[in-house]
Amino acid sequence: MAGSNGKQKTVRDMILSLGLIGIAAGVIYLFVPHDDHAPDIKRVDYSVELLTARRAATYPVAAPEGLPETWKATSVRFQGADFDRWHLGFQNPDGEYVQIEQSTQKRAEFIETASQGSKATKATEKIGDRTWTRYTGGRYDALVLEDTPGSTTVVAGTAPFAQLTKMAQALKMA
Repeated sequence: MAGSNGKQKTVRDMILSLGLIGIAAGVIYLFVPHDDHAPDIKRVDYSVELLTARRAATYPVAAPEGLPETWKATSVRFQGADFDRWHLGFQNPDGEYVQIEQSTQKRAEFIETASQGSKATKATEKIGDRTWTRYTGGRYDALVLEDTPGSTTVVAGTAPFAQLTKMAQALKMA
């Protein structure tokens, strides 16, 4: 009988230890701040990079004009040594991502990279006097500008096509 009392004491000690650990975890959880929403993304000024790209690129560089202030530019870069690659990223008013990508890289390879795996659909859109082809199925949906010899222009992102179209409508090539 003496042996069973020792086993009961061991089980009781384990249960007490688990209870104390649970209480400690609960206290830590209560006092550690929980911020579940995404951090505010900083707005960037892309005017200098745009001017540089327009001077250096071998094609008319696209940038939006007339977008509301609720569209926030979040990233910009021009890589002249990398197929004159132009990138301009935005956060739309709904928090979705929209990017403008241009390059002289081989068209199929560039679209694959810029859209992150999307494939052409049979759907096209006439936006202004330009024709754009819809791409879907990858990480981003995309609109690809047709009839641009020497370069490729892609508007892509996590935003729905209505928002991609809004960006494409705002683009000015210079």
